[in-house]
Amino acid sequence: MKAIHTKLWRDLTRLRAQVATIAMVVAIGVAGFVGMFSVHASLLGARDAFYLDNRLADVFAGVKRAPEHLRARLAAIDGVSEVQLGNAMDAQIDLPGVLPPVTGRFIGLDLARVHADRQGLNRLTLKSGRWPEREGQLEALVSDRFAVARSLKAGDTVHAILNGRLEAVHIVGTAVTPEYVFASQGGAPDDEFFGIWWIDDERMATAFDLAGAFNQVALGVVPGVPLEAVIDRVDALLEPYGAIGAVGRDKQLSSKIVADELSQLKVMGTVLPSIFLVVAMFILNVVLSRQVATQRGQIAALKALGYSDGAIAWHYIQFACLIAGLGVIVGLGLSMAIGRGMLSLYDEVFRFNSLAYVTTPWLVLVSTAIAAGAAALGTWTAIHAVVRLRPAQAMQPPVPPRYRATLIERIGLGHRVSTGALMVIRNFERRPLRAAFTVIGVSLAVALQISGAFWLDAIDHIVDVQFRQVQQGDVLVNFHRPVPLTVARDLQRLPGVIDAEPYRTELVRVRFNGHTVDTGMMGIGSEARLMRVVDETRGAVAMPAQGVVLSAMLARELGARVGDRVQLEFRLWTQTQAEVEVVDIVQTMFGKLLYMSLDAMNRVARDGEGVADAALQVDPLAKEQFWGAVKRAPLINSVFDKASSMESFNRTTSKNMGVFSGILTLFAVAMAVGIIYNAARISLSERAWELASLRVLGMTRAEVSVLLLAELGAELLLALPIGAFLGWGLATLMMSLMSSDAIDFPVVIEPATYASAAFIVLAAGVASALLVRRKIDQLDLVSVLKVRE
Repeated sequence: MKAIHTKLWRDLTRLRAQVATIAMVVAIGVAGFVGMFSVHASLLGARDAFYLDNRLADVFAGVKRAPEHLRARLAAIDGVSEVQLGNAMDAQIDLPGVLPPVTGRFIGLDLARVHADRQGLNRLTLKSGRWPEREGQLEALVSDRFAVARSLKAGDTVHAILNGRLEAVHIVGTAVTPEYVFASQGGAPDDEFFGIWWIDDERMATAFDLAGAFNQVALGVVPGVPLEAVIDRVDALLEPYGAIGAVGRDKQLSSKIVADELSQLKVMGTVLPSIFLVVAMFILNVVLSRQVATQRGQIAALKALGYSDGAIAWHYIQFACLIAGLGVIVGLGLSMAIGRGMLSLYDEVFRFNSLAYVTTPWLVLVSTAIAAGAAALGTWTAIHAVVRLRPAQAMQPPVPPRYRATLIERIGLGHRVSTGALMVIRNFERRPLRAAFTVIGVSLAVALQISGAFWLDAIDHIVDVQFRQVQQGDVLVNFHRPVPLTVARDLQRLPGVIDAEPYRTELVRVRFNGHTVDTGMMGIGSEARLMRVVDETRGAVAMPAQGVVLSAMLARELGARVGDRVQLEFRLWTQTQAEVEVVDIVQTMFGKLLYMSLDAMNRVARDGEGVADAALQVDPLAKEQFWGAVKRAPLINSVFDKASSMESFNRTTSKNMGVFSGILTLFAVAMAVGIIYNAARISLSERAWELASLRVLGMTRAEVSVLLLAELGAELLLALPIGAFLGWGLATLMMSLMSSDAIDFPVVIEPATYASAAFIVLAAGVASALLVRRKIDQLDLVSVLKVRE
């Protein structure tokens, strides 16, 4: 073995504690990068295979009611390869043992094609049970996620109100489909209170008076054909029948939610691991700078023995790369644990046909290259000047630092500061860059902890705004068809109803300055209390008597401002067109929506005073009687129970966000320990002679420890406010990168989140300081003082 190789092994052994902490930081960066990207790749591959195997359509459209003879005209559109017509209607379902009714979306299924294995587009995969039969009792398949959430299985029977008639529905199996990976009525998916039910299409048409008609269209498009042209033709063909507006696969609700989830995962796999690798590079730079400074004589001896500058530089780069390699090996193992754990959570959510954790070779190669590159770069910046020294120069000790009065002393305040404090200040001024790097590194650990914990604050804010400020009512109900405004009086007669407010929601097309957006519009009473529009800064906003209010996201897309006049087209009922003035713009979190007073909306629509929605305030003590009455109400199509939905939402998000936040907390602690421990060990190795001298002069171990660790404490205290600011910035960056065109979440970080992040990092700092304190207590004064050059 060459002498330089022996030296490499001895250096690794002597610095094993620092090697371990640096490798730990590298391992976390590699684990986050490889683990999250592997989960992303695994989900992406499973999604694409699921979409391909189950033939997800390329274009989707909804319509109020259109005749089936349009099939031929749809099929004749250039580029269309397949047409699938169907019917879907929402209805309330009475589940045994569940007090509030839940909402089911009933979809007609061509059983002849199903039994012949010719389903066509958006095909179902049977997860359990069997396919329904046409004859006899009404049989149904239920979406797998809903069945799991409600513990439903083949053989169970429920009751549903189908177009005003109570029907017994017999469950014969569960299924999944790419069209409803996420089942949603337009908001967040809720598997406990909204599910998909497939029944015989003929029974469906009979139950909802849709014989010879359809209200759903799915199209397959020849690869390479522009979807925009197909969508325009579909819209033009369906417009006379109350079209909702055709969309491509990228804007179909379920597909878009899946794509957003994958996009967010990719962002986390890029931003967070980068922080760890940058910190690892910094620590390697500092450690090797100190090692090179103390090994100048060894470097001179190696040069005298004939080793070239390149060989010596390569020796130190090998040292760094071995540390990085150890981190990569540990990180790859850790990535599998993290990846498989995360994938198991996603498997409960997505329900693809198959989902297996896969780490591709390019991820391993890229992560190894990044870690090695960071290590080599950090090493080269530390050694490039020293390795070029001539042997005679390298044999000489480095030039001592130039001591001068500190800033505090120069301004005349030195006598007010203790000697120990002056020593700390002097060390800061002697090595400002190193102190700055330590402060920034610890700040990043604080920021990382905040970036993992702030999601819970954001979710609490969403719940508060949506469920307590916007939806102040306890229950929202939807009717099969528009009913008179007098429905409020009828609803108030239901047991336990304290107040009832009708409101109106319509699908509209809004045009302005060459921009066209298909969206929703809500009409709210001028004195509405149970369903309101809430601005993020102004609070509740009263609806003006005239004109329209735009959400900020819609206003930005249209380029509209207050005072502009926009064109409105109602899509489903009368298809009225009107021009209205924009009188206000509100900052909301969800959706590109429009708002009007209910009276103004009815005047503009010119279709009477019908409404199809209402918000209710219900006495909590009378909920059981109230739900019993609702389940017998034939006109009520679907129900939203705020309390149950909040409980389900909080339970699901707390579980997922809790796991994610816990992982980032462990990572932040590991990074803080790696930075603080290495900084303290380096400071101890540099000041060992000084500290030993002070011990000889009579200072106690505790006093000597304070002199060393006070500098570390000062760096920690400086890092906390900077880390809080960086945490806010990192949270803002992640929100920006994860933002959707229909969601505008503000960055909300509670004081308790800042405090807990500071406490966790301080605790990690104290633990690291205690480890170094043991090293101070174990100093051999004789051997340390002999080393002085």
